[in-house]
Amino acid sequence: MDRPVFGTVPPTPFRRLSPHANAQVLNRVHGASAPEVLLEDVIRDQYRQGVALVSSFGADSAVLLHMVAQIDRTTPVLFLETGMLFPETLDYQQGLASRLGLTDLRLIRPDPADLASDDADGTLHQENTDACCFIRKTLPLRRALEPFGAWITGRKRAQAATRAGLELFEEDRENGLLKVNPLAHWDGAMVRAYITKHALPPHPLVARGFPSIGCAPCTTPVAEGEDPRAGRWRASGKVECGIHFDGEKWVRGVPGNIENHS
Repeated sequence: MDRPVFGTVPPTPFRRLSPHANAQVLNRVHGASAPEVLLEDVIRDQYRQGVALVSSFGADSAVLLHMVAQIDRTTPVLFLETGMLFPETLDYQQGLASRLGLTDLRLIRPDPADLASDDADGTLHQENTDACCFIRKTLPLRRALEPFGAWITGRKRAQAATRAGLELFEEDRENGLLKVNPLAHWDGAMVRAYITKHALPPHPLVARGFPSIGCAPCTTPVAEGEDPRAGRWRASGKVECGIHFDGEKWVRGVPGNIENHS
């Protein structure tokens, strides 16, 4: 595999720069790089032993998981096990991780104290989906990312209008990290082609009309012609779970003492 040409990149290791500066430099360096080249640079060089892949083991997740496994199977993979995932997702996670030989899969679960305080009966999603996502996804991920300098996501511009301007690298201002989106420029056809080429198993819910898969209570099938993420929090006006905080706004509402959690 050809190595990227760095040209005028400053000699200071990227991990010592601010996440904002890193993002600016790396977007210039890797603007035309294949995802595999970009990932190898991040995993083996710039953020060696300091980067994690955050994966939902959802509809498209096999692509990035396979790419990362080909580079370094010991790369930490963080899986948010919210306690409300589809049984099919849990089965798929176990089977795919085993098949790819991932050796550092970390199941990230909500803090029992948070659940006891704010969602003891498991019905918070019915009255406040933002708050539910906050204690089951955002807080656990924030804690899990503390040892790292960068994290890899599977977000793509083609997934939704809200992601149309997505860059390959961006600053995660909430966590003070670099966020890496290797597939930002990919569309559905490219994802399917990769899965076919490498004979990767599909998530079982894809064939049942779920192109984007989250927690079971808040995910519905998508009709032909709809936005791929139309089935997430349908008819609620909510478009993101909150883990991709943009530094400008937070969840629309949180109950009790959740807003004071660190």
